[in-house]
Amino acid sequence: MSRRVAHQPSSIIPFSVISQFARKIRIVPIAFLLFSAFPVWFAWEAIAPQIVRAYTARVDLAIDRLPEENYETLLRRAEAAARAAAQRSFDQDILVTDVSVIVSVQSLGAIAPVLALDVTRPQWRTRPDPQRWATYFKTARALLFFEKNPVTPNSAQSPVPPNPAQNPPPPPGQPAPSK
Repeated sequence: MSRRVAHQPSSIIPFSVISQFARKIRIVPIAFLLFSAFPVWFAWEAIAPQIVRAYTARVDLAIDRLPEENYETLLRRAEAAARAAAQRSFDQDILVTDVSVIVSVQSLGAIAPVLALDVTRPQWRTRPDPQRWATYFKTARALLFFEKNPVTPNSAQSPVPPNPAQNPPPPPGQPAPSK
């Protein structure tokens, strides 16, 4: 199903001259492409290098409350853990530009975030202090039962002795209680 087409010689340039150039034209692009690919790629990378893929490292830490530990001591432990996690994140990967650390504490079965440390590499390099870059959650003390005067539902209500005059009458068929 192929079709043969007869080429007509050019009226301006003789056909034999065109055929000589056609052979050279077929060889030149192949050689040009093969030998110019690397220099073109190299020049392109020198002019416009690839962008750096920087990212944020996110770390979630959970620590347990120690027996007889107060809230301030717990905060210092949380800050130390956040500082170590941020430093470790920057040290492990050079592409990390930002670090986000959230420290949660477990106390008496309750879990609450205590602090969030969000810092960039230049900030951390100039001042690696977690107190400077941390955000403290104010409600964590109450959520973790560290209140100074804990109020429980049972202790908030004072026990009232039952008043016998207010006792309901016994159901029918049952004897009344003796006084």
